[in-house]
Amino acid sequence: MDYLDWIILLCTLGFIVIYGAYKTRGQKEVQDFLKGGSKSKWWTIGLSVMATQASAITFLSTPGQAFSDGMGFVQFYFGLPIAMVVICLVFIPIYHRLKVYTAYEFLESRFDLKTRTLTAILFLIQRGLAAGITIFAPSIILSVVLGWDLITLNFIIGLLVIIYTVSGGTEAVNITHKQQMAVIFSGMFIAFFLILSYLPEDITFGKALEIAGASGKMEILDFSLDFDNRYTIWSGILGGTFLSLSYFGTDQSQVQRYLSGKSIRESQMGMIFNGLVKVPMQFFILLVGVMVFVFYQFNSTPLSFNPLAEEAGIHSEAYQDLQKELEINQQKKAKSALAFATTENPAQKATYKEEIKFYNQKDRELRNSGAEVLAEIDQKIETNDKDYVFIHFILNNLPRGLIGLLLAVILSAAMSSTASELNALASTTVVDLYRRNQQKEKDEKHYLKASRWFTLLWGGLAILVACTAHLFDNLIQLVNIIGSIFYGNVLGIFLLAFFVKYVKSKAVFIAALITQIIVIIGWWFDWMPYLWLNLFGCALVMGIAIILQFLNNDEELKTQA
Repeated sequence: MDYLDWIILLCTLGFIVIYGAYKTRGQKEVQDFLKGGSKSKWWTIGLSVMATQASAITFLSTPGQAFSDGMGFVQFYFGLPIAMVVICLVFIPIYHRLKVYTAYEFLESRFDLKTRTLTAILFLIQRGLAAGITIFAPSIILSVVLGWDLITLNFIIGLLVIIYTVSGGTEAVNITHKQQMAVIFSGMFIAFFLILSYLPEDITFGKALEIAGASGKMEILDFSLDFDNRYTIWSGILGGTFLSLSYFGTDQSQVQRYLSGKSIRESQMGMIFNGLVKVPMQFFILLVGVMVFVFYQFNSTPLSFNPLAEEAGIHSEAYQDLQKELEINQQKKAKSALAFATTENPAQKATYKEEIKFYNQKDRELRNSGAEVLAEIDQKIETNDKDYVFIHFILNNLPRGLIGLLLAVILSAAMSSTASELNALASTTVVDLYRRNQQKEKDEKHYLKASRWFTLLWGGLAILVACTAHLFDNLIQLVNIIGSIFYGNVLGIFLLAFFVKYVKSKAVFIAALITQIIVIIGWWFDWMPYLWLNLFGCALVMGIAIILQFLNNDEELKTQA
């Protein structure tokens, strides 16, 4: 990276940290730290909710997902607008009326303390793991840029986030989210238009979409009923709705964003704003990844986008032979893609389309062969390189200054998401576990200090998780898999609390324990695509709880008789 890139990157991140800490100095009450004084406007809530979800994984991993598998991943978000409407009508009014600090306080008033505690613990487990992954993702970026080891970078990034989260709490998170989203949107738009400008002169945006379509990257909607297909319109609407309901309605990292609203209306408008903007935003980020794919139809690529893998392959003759074969294939692919985009003859177009498919398939085969060679060299080398695609493009193709801006985009997203998670983890620990189990009530300053200490503690644990993390198939999928294992169960508990007054605490508590065990087993043995775990877990806990309550009532009637 050039000095200009470093200046832009460090100034952007430094401003966010210092500004967040400065604007929230002098907090004296726990309400200020945990709820931001309940004075946020709807646009602050909407942007903060988006920034919480849009972690570095979104901007690092989503373009790589589109590069590899196309636009179909957008179906994952189709249930989100439906969930926003339900949350605005049901969840937000209840939370505001009860004046809760966390979503789980409500469960004690409806059921009992042990149900509240269990649900809070389930949240802490899954969100604690996710916080570590959101730190790990940007560490990958900086490891490529600096050549530093991941553990050192995990500590640096984690400490940066901890500084302003500990100092300012929810208000600091909300305030800095606006700046972070401004950086994120501007950087992604600049990257998109630069990619288009780098394409051959005859390749317009429309022709670029044609090339992507010929390569199978523009298959957005999948109406198939194949249950093993991970992303279909059905899994998106059904599984996605339940995942979004769970995430935005019961996950404290999101609930805390709209609990800081000035009024119910402000919170509702913020969530509707999120519902309207989120799907187009994800569509656009995926489209950036597809345009990167089109760019590499005309430009050479390494056999692996992971620089550590490339470095290991330098000393392997077999790997270098595959790299040369890939370059020859790349040249043929570029000629076919250009001919496909510029010819008007339908017969010739069909021929060139088949050639593009053939060369892309050959490309995949060569990369798989390269991965096998790398595995023979060193089994510890990460051969899955999806998450390195976009960062490789940024570092090797963008002009000076813009590299720093795009890195600031990804790291800002990491900081915003991780800060929200640490803030939510601390508030849940303080309110649902620490404060609730205190025999003697302490003053506000004590709980404010405890909130800061727990933020620091969770930050340290998140760093440890990041240091033990490894790349899975794709980081954005990994985060959603972790959520899907827990979210369905938690959502089912809340839906029972809201709508099934017949069910009491004992039945819910036992049903939740049984459900969580079954869902984990189902995920482990791959019973279904992970999105369906949300619907499965929700339906299972509700069904078991209703049956247990019915059996309990029947037993009571027999005893009375």
